[in-house]
Amino acid sequence: MTAVEARDVATALSERAGGVLSRPYRALSIGIVSVVLVIAFEATAVGTAMPVAARELDGVALYAFAFSGYFTTSLFGMVLAGQWSDRDGPLASLASGIGAFAAGLLLSGTAGGMWVFILGRAVQGLGGGLVIVALYVVVGRAYPERLRPAIMAAFAAAWVVPSVVGPLAAGAITEHLGWRWVFIGIPALVGVPLALALPQIRRRASGPAGAGDRAPLDRRRIRLAFGIALGAGLLQYAAQDLRPLSLVPAAAGAALLVPAVRGLLPHGTWRAARGLPSVVLLRGVSAGAFISAESFVPLMLVTQRGLSPTLAGLSLAAGGGTWALGSWVQARPRVEPYRDRLMFVGMLLVAAAVATAPSVLIPAVPVWTVAVAWAFGCFGMGLVIASTSVLLLHLSAPEEAGSNSAALQISDALSNVLLLAVGGAAFAALGGGAVAHATTDAGSGAHSSHPAAFAAVFLPMAAVALVGAWVTTRLRER
Repeated sequence: MTAVEARDVATALSERAGGVLSRPYRALSIGIVSVVLVIAFEATAVGTAMPVAARELDGVALYAFAFSGYFTTSLFGMVLAGQWSDRDGPLASLASGIGAFAAGLLLSGTAGGMWVFILGRAVQGLGGGLVIVALYVVVGRAYPERLRPAIMAAFAAAWVVPSVVGPLAAGAITEHLGWRWVFIGIPALVGVPLALALPQIRRRASGPAGAGDRAPLDRRRIRLAFGIALGAGLLQYAAQDLRPLSLVPAAAGAALLVPAVRGLLPHGTWRAARGLPSVVLLRGVSAGAFISAESFVPLMLVTQRGLSPTLAGLSLAAGGGTWALGSWVQARPRVEPYRDRLMFVGMLLVAAAVATAPSVLIPAVPVWTVAVAWAFGCFGMGLVIASTSVLLLHLSAPEEAGSNSAALQISDALSNVLLLAVGGAAFAALGGGAVAHATTDAGSGAHSSHPAAFAAVFLPMAAVALVGAWVTTRLRER
């Protein structure tokens, strides 16, 4: 055996024996987890600065578009990243996505008007969509199957510190330096992750997955990506205004979404066909139900129980830790044979948490009930979300990892917007819009009005989570 052969054998043995922080994977793991850390910090920090930015740019009426602009372009970025990663590998998609993400933050941070600010958010969303799918492809290519649960758990753990520190840091920066520094400062954080991750990705995960010449981009899927992004944007616009005229953009959005979704998600997704389609469906059902309900928790605590916005936000802080704990549990090798049962329990915990939250509408129920319930719900989400990622990569051929990862993220994001639109419409129809005025009059009793509007959001989402528990019984092919 030559010296080169001996070194190759030693490397293979060390890779087989080590974990995600062993020498062969250390730089790559730290690099890609740091990318997730930056994204997590942005998601938690920007949301804190956004209201001040909208007010100073005289764009409060356009506030929702700062979020929907990010979402709609991220959907297109996800599809493009799946195609790009399958054809050329994830390196170019990841690098371009981080560049667009940083450019969008700088554009929003230097904007002189609200529409330029929204344009920056749209550029940022495109970059975010490119990054998240490319990261999944990196995991599928660079890590053996036994290490994938651990790196997915590390992704979840990367959200813990930003979920606590992000809002506090962004609030202090916004108060003392101005909201623009929140947007301008975040791009400076991406240099170290890029320096660590890109050389390792180039070595371990570059190039097309299949043999032979590179396949051209599927133009039909790109057109469908435009359709799903535009359709989602139209539905969000319609959900913000319940006038009869809003039925026109709602119908146009649905007409674009239906064929796009059927073309971009695995065949059989909507009927929960066994195997990959049910994995993709479960990701959307779980994320959509939980995140849609979570969006209304702080508003409910402020308007119905008189908490300050800070205390209302802190009631969800423990969820970051329990989410990471759930992801850590699913990564243990000894639970692998029981992954389906673990996900079933996770969805039951999610359903129970969402159903329990509106109990604080009853004055006799302690406010801390929400914090406890949400901690258990986040633990269930940690079990489910990381496991769907692991199962998806297990069920995907190497040359399909990009497209299937894009489908998983599309299911996640699209369910969020659809269920938020439905929940928001029900909330507004039952007078929920009036509770916004109660935040300035919490001591006058106005905060006790319209509790049914909150129940109309939480209880249907709990039912959706129970549907997700049934979907977990169809994740494995017979």
